[in-house]
Amino acid sequence: MMHRAIVKATVVLAMSVGITSCSPSPGDAAASGAPAARADAGTQLQKRHRESGLPVIPLTLMSGGQAIEISVEVARSRVEQAKGLMFRTEMGASEGMLFPFEEPREASFWMRNTVIPLDIIFVGTDRRILNIEADAVPYSEDKRRSDGVAIAVLELNGGRAAELGIAPGDKVDW
Repeated sequence: MMHRAIVKATVVLAMSVGITSCSPSPGDAAASGAPAARADAGTQLQKRHRESGLPVIPLTLMSGGQAIEISVEVARSRVEQAKGLMFRTEMGASEGMLFPFEEPREASFWMRNTVIPLDIIFVGTDRRILNIEADAVPYSEDKRRSDGVAIAVLELNGGRAAELGIAPGDKVDW
């Protein structure tokens, strides 16, 4: 009887080792530099940023008839939005952070504890760019305000909006 219990335990252990060795570890995507993927409530996998852990989604800017694709981290909660890109030392050229608001409002952002210069892009209720506060100075506590009611703010590397030809009136889709 004892022999069967040992054999059964050995088989269960071998099966669990086999299963875990075939599953990707949470660090695999981060080590490769790619966004990590985590399961949603459904069957779809959600990409997550390797550093912030925030969801990463595609965002499209329509500028001058051209579609510009950017991968954005989405900061939805108050805590995520309060932290934003603070303390980050780099962001990829085709990356950004999106701050969608629960309710449309006039928005104000600053650069407290933000190490890299940013373009702060305010998105209106029609999903068109209201205004761009370009090259916001790191660590500045000067308030950067929307020119009207906004539903979101998009942050890109400083100077990136000008490089891509992004301007007020351009359409933003996510």
